Amino acid sequence: MARNRDSWGSRLGIIMAVAGSAVGLGNFLRFPAKAAANGGGAFLIPYFVALLLLGIPLMWIEWTLGRFGGGFGHSTAPGIFHSIRQKNRFIKYFGIIGIFGPLVIFIYYCYVEAWTLAYGFFAVTGKYAGIADQAGMRSFLAAFQGLEKNSHFNGISTAYIFFLITFILNIWVIYHGIKGGIERLCKWAMPLLFICGVVLLCRVLTLGAPDLARPDWNVANGFGFLWNPDFSALANPKVWLEAAGQIFFTLSVGIGVILTYSSYLSKGDDVVLSGLTSVSTNELAEVVLGGSIVIPAAFVFFGPDQMKEIVSGGLFNLGFVTIPLVLNKLPLANIMGFIWFSLLFLAAVTSSVSLIQPAVAFLGDEFNLGRKKAVWAFAAVTFVLCQAPIFFLKNGVVDELDFWGGTFFLVVFAAIETVLFVWVFGMEKAWDEIHQGADMRVPQAYKWIIKFVTPAFLLFILGGWFFDKEGFWAMILMKNVSGPDKPYVLGARVGIFVMLGVLALLVKLAWKKTTGWIFIVLSWGFIWGLLVFCFARVFSKKEMK
Repeated sequence: MARNRDSWGSRLGIIMAVAGSAVGLGNFLRFPAKAAANGGGAFLIPYFVALLLLGIPLMWIEWTLGRFGGGFGHSTAPGIFHSIRQKNRFIKYFGIIGIFGPLVIFIYYCYVEAWTLAYGFFAVTGKYAGIADQAGMRSFLAAFQGLEKNSHFNGISTAYIFFLITFILNIWVIYHGIKGGIERLCKWAMPLLFICGVVLLCRVLTLGAPDLARPDWNVANGFGFLWNPDFSALANPKVWLEAAGQIFFTLSVGIGVILTYSSYLSKGDDVVLSGLTSVSTNELAEVVLGGSIVIPAAFVFFGPDQMKEIVSGGLFNLGFVTIPLVLNKLPLANIMGFIWFSLLFLAAVTSSVSLIQPAVAFLGDEFNLGRKKAVWAFAAVTFVLCQAPIFFLKNGVVDELDFWGGTFFLVVFAAIETVLFVWVFGMEKAWDEIHQGADMRVPQAYKWIIKFVTPAFLLFILGGWFFDKEGFWAMILMKNVSGPDKPYVLGARVGIFVMLGVLALLVKLAWKKTTGWIFIVLSWGFIWGLLVFCFARVFSKKEMK
């Protein structure tokens, strides 16, 4: 604990970093698709209800707990939870999810992030410029991902090169620490991101009706397709679950990243106004930019009938198939495409570096490892683990990782930290802690909301999943997984729970202060991952034969 801890260089730095963690691919792809598919403008009602009753309270909880735990020299959930009730020797284990979630998400997110970098290069070089229909663009994407071979790509080598570049870039940023790496990146990446967004928004607003035979295919009707409310959708509980789920994704609450970022604050640093500022920045990116670029632009060229198919076709289809086709039809298509994928890449990289920090901070805080050793240990293990979503994308591995790391455990962790904050830390003590150094007072109503409404909302989400036979239980029981893919999905699931077990062991060793074991455990994890990968590759080759 005597080791000098990292810190933020400025208040703007942490606001930009937290906003950068929150602003990701979901703001520009997931939000417009979910809104269009779930009642249009009516979706905003449960969305803003969830923001006020779930997102903002969880944001304040995480900023406050992080700053509190940082005062004890802890930057990750196990140590922060231990700081709340040090006499309880089990409480720290609840914090394992706060390291596990970001780690699992990073394993596949880094690869998807590499696609945005690659497509930015393809836009500039005109590699997909001659493609004129969705089938052709889907074939281009599938070949790039290594799912098929055609005249565009002959294997996964191109995608892998861009993955290596992206992985190295992430490690390089995190290697330079909080102030010199993450803060410096976010201070220039976030303004650049908004500049790209504004340029694209202005271009969308100036689109005419390209098809004279269909003058109703225009920007105004495109906004109408997205925002005209279907109030009957509000009677569907799934719409409310989708809205609440979007709030989790968009604010990065329940992951553990905000806990880590805010742990580098000092006791007198404000968390109330700073937290609200980061939320406002994210909402501006999502509702204003995300809701005004993708769907209206696609509507102009594809019309209402195809839009329904596009919206239900998935985020990859929307971002890497539909929008490139739209931009191909505009003047300066190469430049517009580069701006679009630059927007996505900047959103992705500011999020991905935030996913690395909890694991690196855990190794530094609890095992007293220097940043260099901690970063290299993280890089060695995750590089091996990243191979699974790269080579087994077609087998459902990414969906499996996203379900556990980016959906299920995210809500579970949010429920755990809320209960600890309100009922273990104590609401009165928590309320005083929130206002330490605050530039504004939180409305008194939020004291009641945080104590009762937010936990009830989280139980509503968990309960809704429990009774969702077509979604949640179908995923658990692998009902929608084809027979040949089940071994891969099951292998990913086993690997996920092995990771949880390894993290639990690391927490146990950390509190026993047996620092020498860290290298043994990490080496074992590296070797285990390598063996699993090699076995899976051999298995897949035999299956293809």
